[in-house]
Amino acid sequence: MAINCGIVGLPNVGKSTIFSALTSAPAEAANYPFCTIQPNVGIVNVPDKRLAFLSASFNPKKTIPAAVEFVDIAGLVAGASKGEGLGNQFLGHIREVGVIAHVVRCFENADIVHVNNKVDPESDIEVINIELALADLETLDKRTDRANRAAKVQGKEAAKEAAIILGAIAKVRPLLEDGKAARHADLTDEEKDALYDSHLITMKPLLYVCNVDEDGIKNGNAHIETVKRRAEAEGADVVVICGKFEAELADLETEEERLDFLSEIGLEESGLTSLARAAYHLLGLRTFFTAGEDECRAWTIRAGDTAPKAAGTIHTDFEKGFIKAEVYSFDDFVTYGTEQKIREAGKYRIEGKEYIVKDGDVMFFKFNV
Repeated sequence: MAINCGIVGLPNVGKSTIFSALTSAPAEAANYPFCTIQPNVGIVNVPDKRLAFLSASFNPKKTIPAAVEFVDIAGLVAGASKGEGLGNQFLGHIREVGVIAHVVRCFENADIVHVNNKVDPESDIEVINIELALADLETLDKRTDRANRAAKVQGKEAAKEAAIILGAIAKVRPLLEDGKAARHADLTDEEKDALYDSHLITMKPLLYVCNVDEDGIKNGNAHIETVKRRAEAEGADVVVICGKFEAELADLETEEERLDFLSEIGLEESGLTSLARAAYHLLGLRTFFTAGEDECRAWTIRAGDTAPKAAGTIHTDFEKGFIKAEVYSFDDFVTYGTEQKIREAGKYRIEGKEYIVKDGDVMFFKFNV
């Protein structure tokens, strides 16, 4: 399972530069608005030190990490919901992603054009949020009409479903009219399910990406603090990235060179590593591992998935014919060093169909089809 994360923001905030560094698949980047029209797509490995440790221990023929699909969506401007700057096309691309990474310019540079001729993160965020909210209001208008028509012509059951949908819309609409996100509405699970097929953009999980210069990555700045205050108020995550620095880092050929480069500015990992990990976890995704001499692999599941569901990510036959799972935790592998010693310590477990897989489980499945 790969998740997909849309990179959005105003034109010229550094989205395409960050995307190119993420994927090492250069996107067109230039100093003018709407450089990106068709979305660029790239698959990015999710860095995981646990998988690296397992691979070093088992020395397998292959090591396969979890992955995130990043989509570089063209810049939005005020009026995008009404078609400004090819906005309707770009908003359609956003509807197709699972999580939104909102890139905000947090650096001053007179040589790089800002679409509003000033660097103001609070204003920039407002522009994007309002346009997304307006687009969702238009969607809700259409959904309201459909619900009302269904209630009139399709009987009691349809009327009951329509009442749920209309109740959810009544909670969401005031937020959108105030330029806020639908995700902040106090919806029941039933109401969330009812609205799911509307694919509201502002219902998607969101994180802010502060794009800074080299001084900002080392020392921070007031723009970053502005974004962090905004994110805290919204319950959103923040990742700080220097797009220029990450592009240079991506050009280095060896891991040793990259680590030395990071060390020079006092970082343990790149901002893009943090971004990939944040996007992965924002959707409630978790990782279990399979490990052996042939392959060490990170598998993606959703929080709360059972052992048969996890087995199904490997192959549908594993889920259909699930018998049991042999399980130990990655932490126990670090503590005891080998599977044999884990067994001797009584930490090697047999789990059945009801077992809820934990992040970091190492698993081996028994099945029969």
